[in-house]
Amino acid sequence: MSDSIIIIGAGVIGLSIAWRLASRGARVSVYDRAKAGSGASHAAAGMLAACTEIEPGEEWLLPLNRESQRLWPAFAEELEHVSGMSIDLRQEGTLHVALNADEHARLRHHLALQEKMALPVNWLSAAEVRAREPLLAGAAGGIWSPEDHQVDNRKLAQALRIAALKVGVTLHEETQVDRIIIEDGYATAVEIAGEHHSATTIVLAAGAWSRGICGLTPDIRPPVRPIKGQMLALGMEADNPLIRHVIWASGIYLVPRLDGRLIVGATVEERGFDECLTAGGMLSLLQNAWRALPGIEELPLIETWTGFRPGSRDDAPILGPSAVPGLVYATGHHRNGILQTPVTADAITRLILDGQRDEISLPFDASRFRPAAISRG
Repeated sequence: MSDSIIIIGAGVIGLSIAWRLASRGARVSVYDRAKAGSGASHAAAGMLAACTEIEPGEEWLLPLNRESQRLWPAFAEELEHVSGMSIDLRQEGTLHVALNADEHARLRHHLALQEKMALPVNWLSAAEVRAREPLLAGAAGGIWSPEDHQVDNRKLAQALRIAALKVGVTLHEETQVDRIIIEDGYATAVEIAGEHHSATTIVLAAGAWSRGICGLTPDIRPPVRPIKGQMLALGMEADNPLIRHVIWASGIYLVPRLDGRLIVGATVEERGFDECLTAGGMLSLLQNAWRALPGIEELPLIETWTGFRPGSRDDAPILGPSAVPGLVYATGHHRNGILQTPVTADAITRLILDGQRDEISLPFDASRFRPAAISRG
């Protein structure tokens, strides 16, 4: 019988790791404080936007994002085969548009950064933008990212749950892990309702809740905080949608789903675990969306929600071993959790089962937050 692995967190990160581990014969148990896939995995927009989302200072994150983007088609195909359901991976690409002269200048500056990073993007004239999306407001130009796609994140979470169960993962939903037990310098078990459950490896993949699990001393507690996002969905006609590509514009992104939903997001707020929807948040989303796509005015508002991105100190993921043997991190993915799912699952699986560190994941080791590493930087 193989060693036992416990994963804390049943979002797409935890479930994908569990699926990969169990597919190779490991005994895996997953615990989540709520329903599987009900946290950030449910709240996300499902964009795979490695090229569009690049920002100054985040160039070091690009290789990880691009590698995961490369893995996505095969990952989706395998997952759909195992789970028996579609996750709606759509490969129409992404448009990042400017709606006036000031935005045009800023977007040109962004294009320069993308071109410096040798990303596969192209500038589109106003006429070329209109040819792709005729119902957008008078765009002054835009950036075309043909390799930035989308997936239905809620279907992804459901499919991963099915796939994990099919390969023998034991899933404990609505089961709070109260404490990680460390004995003689090793992570050996988790405590749940007063009982200890032993494991040879414990994977902390609890997203924004990772820091709140007891048992970790300050030096090994991952520096992850919740970053609140408010979002909403409008209802388009599925066979006659207003847009067919993911659209980025100033202060907004619009993500069309095959079922007619139009995902509109998202605010970025340092509010802790405040679940409240606010008038200001909804107003900002709707104003910016209407400014880019005036046709939304007549669409029904079908859903509103909040979610909590797991943000680390540098807004990059924390991947790999902790300073305590037996404890592995897979958290802190911030706004890229859906994008980084395949590369995270593969890297953590190879670490646990083969003792191998993927070179592409090495920059995201937790050791970068230790005082000595910070002072050297």
